[in-house]
Amino acid sequence: MQTFTREMLLAHNRRAWDQHVDNGYRWTIPVDEKQVSEAREGRLCLVLTPSLPVPDDWFPVLKKAKVLCLASGGGQQGPLLAAAGADVIVLDNSPRQLQQDRAVAEREGLELETLQGDMRDLSMFESETFDLIFHPSSNAYIPDVRPVWQEAYRVLKKGAFLLSGFTNPVRYLFDRVGYETGNLVVKHKIPYSDLEVLSEEEIARRNEQGITLQFAHTLDDHIGGQIAAGFAITGFYEDRYGETDPLSGYIASFIATKATKTG
Repeated sequence: MQTFTREMLLAHNRRAWDQHVDNGYRWTIPVDEKQVSEAREGRLCLVLTPSLPVPDDWFPVLKKAKVLCLASGGGQQGPLLAAAGADVIVLDNSPRQLQQDRAVAEREGLELETLQGDMRDLSMFESETFDLIFHPSSNAYIPDVRPVWQEAYRVLKKGAFLLSGFTNPVRYLFDRVGYETGNLVVKHKIPYSDLEVLSEEEIARRNEQGITLQFAHTLDDHIGGQIAAGFAITGFYEDRYGETDPLSGYIASFIATKATKTG
């Protein structure tokens, strides 16, 4: 297997997500006028995971709050938080996803800033800058998740919140071909890496077809990693895709956490 650098991985998944926009993938479709209007009226409906909305009491007062939408492009969460009165920056690896945020902002007369970058590197921000980080399920596209928690802790103010969604690694245990047909056959170890399992030819094919490279992290890295970074876990729930997903009939395979910077 060739050495796959950080820059190569970012470029691969950037191309894939740019193509997802062209294909109208669910997480690239911008919010509509009604959703923005409801957010302006204080009725905010956001998801960190596939289905369940984030509880209202997980959010701080959003009026003039400084919010970082981390790996959260697509014209969905950022515009709604801006409509609720927050001062929003959206950081994402995909230029096309960020374009969706700018399009909604222009359409609705919202102010928000977009930055292209790696979710593991927040060096452009000073320490204790944000009141809230909103980080929907996206850690599956990087091989090392602990730097995300460490950087998030640094740039949050004391008492501020990190709201995160992520995949339960149980989803990556199974043979993917069988999974698609509902035949759940255990095949892979956790932690999981496409770079270790796929051949160079398969990776090249995914690059051509706009298919992301993914990783599964242990719960020790997800939850234990947040605690090790200094956070207190102050909220938790599980979620699932729904009836069409083979595994969801057996277990909720997505997790959302509210982490508070107490130090």
